[in-house]
Amino acid sequence: MELSSLLPATLGVTLACMFALWLLSLPLKNVSIVDIFWGPGFVVIALVCLWLADGHPPRQWLLTALVSLWGLRLGLYLAFRNIGHGEDARYAAIRRRVDDRGGNFTISSLLIVFVLQGVVMWIVSLPVQVGHAVAAPQALGWLAILGTLVWAVGFGFEAIGDEQLRRFKADPANRGEVMDRGLWRYTRHPNYFGNACLWWGIWLVALETGTAWWTFIGPLLMTYFLLRVSGVSLLERSLSDTKPKYRDYVARTSAFIPMPPRKG
Repeated sequence: MELSSLLPATLGVTLACMFALWLLSLPLKNVSIVDIFWGPGFVVIALVCLWLADGHPPRQWLLTALVSLWGLRLGLYLAFRNIGHGEDARYAAIRRRVDDRGGNFTISSLLIVFVLQGVVMWIVSLPVQVGHAVAAPQALGWLAILGTLVWAVGFGFEAIGDEQLRRFKADPANRGEVMDRGLWRYTRHPNYFGNACLWWGIWLVALETGTAWWTFIGPLLMTYFLLRVSGVSLLERSLSDTKPKYRDYVARTSAFIPMPPRKG
């Protein structure tokens, strides 16, 4: 299948998955399930590409493996963390705002939560889609190796950062304290840095086709959301209000890119 046909197909599958997820959220009264599907949703797109596209098989399998390892790990991590804890506070706040304005959150959630995230998912995954669809060159070269190494660094930061934070929160002695150990000593958001990093690695793998340069919009959009929308900015506003020690942590620790702590 050519790229011109593949892109509409993956968009249709993505939106169909989001619509089914929205239907499931209605009896649960919990739209937070969209977060659990975020990583696996990319896996679905990669598998559809692997099935339909006519690109270079080794590159297709490499891209599918990179996306699947990331997406399934993230999905399982969020499932274990979120299931049984009710609707996330972010979505609960949106629900209240819509209800206070006299709106219909059932319909609003379809558009502003599920469809929006589906479209963002599809855009971010453009390097994966183009990398699957373009057959040339018929070899994996230095860009694929470099991209895989960048992906591995990002995957390590995200997975290790998540696990360090999970263990920190699981210890009752750390209640009210600020996580500033391990990777969190060098960046306030090692998991978000890792997420952005691995998507730039995937873009480098796709870039080897010679036609995927424009798909930088995918990792750029992911990085923007992590920094300005649903990641760093949103979380830090909450932490600064609830944890007095967090301001000191901010003063000595890089916000995103890992760096040695600043001396106060």
